[in-house]
Amino acid sequence: MRGNPFSYWSIGGPSEQCEGCGGLPIGTGAPRPRTVCGRRPGTDGPLTPSLPPSYHGKREIAALATIDEELGQLERDIRQLKIEYDQFFGGGRKRPPNEIEWRIDLVVKKYGERAGDMKYGQRFRYNNLTQTYAKYKDIFRKRTRQKEEGTVQRHFGAAAKAIEAERAQRLAEANARYSSAVADASAFRITCSEPERETEKVEQLFQAFVEAKKTAGEDIARLTHAGFTEFVRKKTKDLQRQKNCTEVEYVVEVVDSQVRLKALVKA
Repeated sequence: MRGNPFSYWSIGGPSEQCEGCGGLPIGTGAPRPRTVCGRRPGTDGPLTPSLPPSYHGKREIAALATIDEELGQLERDIRQLKIEYDQFFGGGRKRPPNEIEWRIDLVVKKYGERAGDMKYGQRFRYNNLTQTYAKYKDIFRKRTRQKEEGTVQRHFGAAAKAIEAERAQRLAEANARYSSAVADASAFRITCSEPERETEKVEQLFQAFVEAKKTAGEDIARLTHAGFTEFVRKKTKDLQRQKNCTEVEYVVEVVDSQVRLKALVKA
């Protein structure tokens, strides 16, 4: 004997609901198929689409974007830290910006432990930012101590003038070191003596030069690795012959928003 020909359909009362359909009433008098719930027939699992082959690649791209975004936020935080410390030293703030400094320390520590997860350009940018931050912290610490000493000690007469002059001189020296730190923060330095054998150093110099040009928005279409390598080799040999030296230091720096490659003689 055949089975019930209407077993495919479900006609229930007004209060009956389909569990798989999220509680939709099925007792309206119109037949409904049992497979309208969005579940795979014969299983309790949902109809989940399979992931495309490029899904994992997109996840890696998203991770790289996150590193770049956090490095960009780190750069903005360091710049904001300098502004707020200037306000603190000028009397516009009662307390130093400890909160933003704490946030910067967390990011620096985080990527200091994850250096292997970053590409060369990201590591180059991270190292520049950490060097800038370290120099800033040293300057801020010294200026904070000077500010505290200046608010506590009080002198009068000729002794007070002498102390004020000495204090102004120390402050000028600190400001000079501060300006030098800002100027040298983005510089990349490497020393070569035999470029044809020191291929790894030349590669690092080339990558730093390209990354600096990209950051400054300069065109790198005509810049080739072979041409750059030949330039470094020829420049090194010329300086060694002209200056009677053994080593040449190459510096990649940004001057007036333009990337410069300098060759300096090492004694």
